[in-house]
Amino acid sequence: QVQLVESGGGLVQAGGSLRLSCAASGRTFNKYAMGWFRQAPGKEREFVTTIRWNSANTYYADAVKGRFTISRDNAKNTVYLQMDSLKSEDTALYYCAAATTLYGAISYYTQDRNYAYWGQGTQVTVSS
Repeated sequence: QVQLVESGGGLVQAGGSLRLSCAASGRTFNKYAMGWFRQAPGKEREFVTTIRWNSANTYYADAVKGRFTISRDNAKNTVYLQMDSLKSEDTALYYCAAATTLYGAISYYTQDRNYAYWGQGTQVTVSS
């Protein structure tokens, strides 16, 4: 069992930055691919970014490419999402998630049904 706790959300002006963190419990964090998803009011949850267990690959949704950066520190059981040049359309509840499949195709990790563990989410609000 893995527990994920997100933090770092808040209110920021358009053009600003935030850094989200997701702390994981458990000794096998370094075996999980990690992902960030988000859900805006009235919309379905959508993929944001993912990183393999060994940081060998990352992948971003087109909407955030070039503005967001995912990273992880396996020694600290933590994954990060650095969000720069924020836009009002980035406003959402952001979730981190852990996938137990080690060697899936990168497209595998863009689908929320392939993640076994989820955090409770942290709210990001971008004012224009």
